[in-house]
Amino acid sequence: MKAVINKFCFFLLIPILFSCESVQPPKPYGVLPSKPQIDWQQMEYYMFVHFGPNTFTDVEWGDGKEDPKVFNPTNVDCRQWAATAKQAGMTGIIITAKHHDGFCLWPSKFSTHTVRESPWKDGKGDLLKELSEACKEYGLKFGVYLSPWDQNHPAYGTSDYNQIFANTLNEVLSGYGDVFEQWFDGANGEGHGGKKQVYDWPLFHSVVYKNQPNAVIFSDVGPGCRWMGNERGVAGKTNWSTLNITGFGPGHDAPTTEVLNMGNEGGEAWVPAETDVSIRPGWFYSPSTDEKVKTLEQLIDIYYTSVGRNSNLLLNVPPDRSGRIHYNDSVRLMDFHKAINDIFADNLISGAEINASNERGSQYRASNMLDENYETYWATQDNDLTPSVEINLSSNKMFNRLMLQEYIPLGQRISSFKVSYWNDKNGDWSDLLDGTTIGYKRILRFPTVETSRLKIEFKGLACPVISKIGLYLDKVLLSSPVIERDKSGMVTINTDDLQVDIYYTTNGDVPSEESMKFEEDFSMPKKGIVKAIAISNGRKSGVSTKEYDVSPILWSVISSGKDAAFCIDGSEHTFAEMDKSEPLVVDLGEVLLLKGFSYIPVNNVEAANIVKYNFYTSLDSKNWTKVKDGADFKNIKNNPIVQMTLFNDVTKCRYLKMQPLELTKEVDKYIVAELGVITK
Repeated sequence: MKAVINKFCFFLLIPILFSCESVQPPKPYGVLPSKPQIDWQQMEYYMFVHFGPNTFTDVEWGDGKEDPKVFNPTNVDCRQWAATAKQAGMTGIIITAKHHDGFCLWPSKFSTHTVRESPWKDGKGDLLKELSEACKEYGLKFGVYLSPWDQNHPAYGTSDYNQIFANTLNEVLSGYGDVFEQWFDGANGEGHGGKKQVYDWPLFHSVVYKNQPNAVIFSDVGPGCRWMGNERGVAGKTNWSTLNITGFGPGHDAPTTEVLNMGNEGGEAWVPAETDVSIRPGWFYSPSTDEKVKTLEQLIDIYYTSVGRNSNLLLNVPPDRSGRIHYNDSVRLMDFHKAINDIFADNLISGAEINASNERGSQYRASNMLDENYETYWATQDNDLTPSVEINLSSNKMFNRLMLQEYIPLGQRISSFKVSYWNDKNGDWSDLLDGTTIGYKRILRFPTVETSRLKIEFKGLACPVISKIGLYLDKVLLSSPVIERDKSGMVTINTDDLQVDIYYTTNGDVPSEESMKFEEDFSMPKKGIVKAIAISNGRKSGVSTKEYDVSPILWSVISSGKDAAFCIDGSEHTFAEMDKSEPLVVDLGEVLLLKGFSYIPVNNVEAANIVKYNFYTSLDSKNWTKVKDGADFKNIKNNPIVQMTLFNDVTKCRYLKMQPLELTKEVDKYIVAELGVITK
């Protein structure tokens, strides 16, 4: 009898065993991420810290000639940085250990341009030591940025420099504990009047991996993660984590910004995108930008165009001259963290029923997409590349955000998808949105819909492997007002939202419901500052700020050129186009006392903006005084924002002339969005 029972049990087990053996997991597709890359992707959001002599000299790129004594913060507190990052929901901090000026934030044995030569802590300080210890205390990962460009080191441009830089790397990567990311860029003195250095990237990478085998290396082409082509915080709506890297390199040898922004479908290497953007207009702290910290609305938008588009977000928060994160930045970070938590606190898909047109087996059922475990996922049989899922909510719900996640250890597989919702009025499906790539995380925005059913149709390069679906209601903030002034000095304030009241001030105070209500355009032809806020039913927008100098009402452009007058029309949205051989000459219409000038480039990394120039002033347009000789706008290629340039002395003039010497791209014409003045 016992033998019969055993035989019976054996036969009962056969279909179970057969079932388990027959449902194999999906085969990996294409190139795959390494374990460190997967861990890195799951970090999602961390802090960049630009700190050094530039913090005290008010420039973006120092030239290596600055006296190390300018670096003298009065109250450096790396624990405050780490505490701020932790409270803001960040997972790590990357520090500019050495920027292009060559100044080292640790007492390097391979440089004489370091904190050792500064008065900070009597030359005995070590910022990397303090920050790495603070990160460890607060449970944050620690990363470093070392620029290979060094405008101070005498060996730069010689055959010896690559080994010196490798020694410098070795010093940092062996001395401060675990490093999760090594940040490189391709900046090089060539093209800016500096020395030429052919970087030995294989040598540099070998030093990184010898000391930090799990570090993710950032550059235009990785190999760990890549720059996504701009510094505005906008990754591509299509964003592949794969990239073709053969024949390319960092800097001038990089793929086009369009390719960097989108990646390559079926690319030869796994090089996911990292979105680097600053909370302020520039990368280093400047007192002039204390009121220009990005609004909450701007930061939320950046979150959607970075983390929400299969990219990690590296948000720069530069410490001030005391060595602490400024109050304005800190408050904005806390508001940002709270807003993101509030938006994604309630997944409306909870308790829903989900059905798929195809399932690989019970282990890969569609309901796996409803749990919080990234390691479980829905998958179809290998031959079904166009399946769909239908989500039945427990009742009608309102939502305007959809989150999707692929299980990237098996590769990036989805090439497109379509979302529809059940329209009770029509009794049929209505199109909601179309998308392309998903990757680790994709968050899509759309106008609020109310429905009880949602359908998603996928198209894959291999059978889909979807880990999670989420539905959320973003109670959208009021849009911050847009402040603009025309050539005549008339100021207008607008907002995208309807049925809101706009309040403003012109004395620098923060606007409130007690301030002036904006009802019609007003005149401000002279210097002034405008702040505005939108308010509706107790909801408030962020505060918008615009600081103006004298308006160009009397100005005229003497130079010829296509739409030349657009560069003095008060609008950043229009631009003049000029032959490179012809300078831009402007008649101010009156004699002014100038401290400097402002240049607004076209905000596009592909635009032919001015990099290097000569600048002249004149009282009669015949006799010219050169006030800037071979000057350049630092980092304008990657970060084309307004440039404020001061003269050495206050200058009395009526005419301005700017002669371009070098552009951001090799073309025959340059463009200027706006030219302004800085009066005494």
